[in-house]
Amino acid sequence: LIQYRCPRAGPTAPPPRPQETLSRDACLYESSLLAREGRAPDYLHCGVFGDPHIRTFNNEFQTCAVQGAWPLVDNDFLYIQATSAPTRGAEHATALTKISIIFKSSRQCGEQQLYQAELDNVPAAFADGSVSSGERRGRHSLTVRTQSLGRHAEIRAAHIGTLLVVRQSGRSLGLSLRSPRGVVEAFGPEQDLQLCVWGCPASQRLDTMRPPSAADPAAAADARAACAELLPARDVYFQACVFDLIASGDLNSSVAAVSALQDAAHMISDTQSIHLPPVGAGPRHATPLPLPLLLLLGMLGTLTTEMVNL
Repeated sequence: LIQYRCPRAGPTAPPPRPQETLSRDACLYESSLLAREGRAPDYLHCGVFGDPHIRTFNNEFQTCAVQGAWPLVDNDFLYIQATSAPTRGAEHATALTKISIIFKSSRQCGEQQLYQAELDNVPAAFADGSVSSGERRGRHSLTVRTQSLGRHAEIRAAHIGTLLVVRQSGRSLGLSLRSPRGVVEAFGPEQDLQLCVWGCPASQRLDTMRPPSAADPAAAADARAACAELLPARDVYFQACVFDLIASGDLNSSVAAVSALQDAAHMISDTQSIHLPPVGAGPRHATPLPLPLLLLLGMLGTLTTEMVNL
């Protein structure tokens, strides 16, 4: 009683727990949030694959014409950059050829760590050769494992509650990401270019319903038939599959959409939100009216105004 300055009479409370016990889950995001707020994280999903196609954290779906290196995610905890380049032998197609992931340093949970994957080289280790990082009380903040050596890597970042899957499908890399809203939205105004947050710039968007390659009707029909066997639902993944087959002419390119859908099904808890309806790049511009018709409409408008004034 004297040690904890408790009164000799009346009800007493248990002594406070040591600070070490209170912070034992500081590097386990889910447990820490549950202890602080009594709830599980609100997870968001982003997927990038194929030509490339992007499913943003806001469930918008876009096809981008971007080439070179572009940031997918840039927040206080994580930086992800994807590099795309023209596909060899295909006039209009592009593909993801490199993915770089930087896990920013955390004072409690570990130093900065880098993961890099390139086409035909998806390592099951970080850039320094390690498969885990940030050891604390027998647990690691970062771990890497694989289901297919050289073509698949699964990275878990327990301290930020984030799961990433990097894989090669055909001749393109793909990335699937699940991260808590609190992590995704932890960025400042200077971090204003994130394809997973806002999608690709408007000037770089393509209409997924209209592949750039002028395929003949028979080839387009073959592409739809091939994708229908792999993806029965006529959603954005089917749409992306058809786009990639027509643009690249490579049957193996259809695997990217299938893998992206499988990752989405694994990462999205609400089954009703997995499939998104097909969409275009945005509202299409109206076809301009011929000049004679515009003049005629103008004359009719003038006559109507004069009649009303009478």
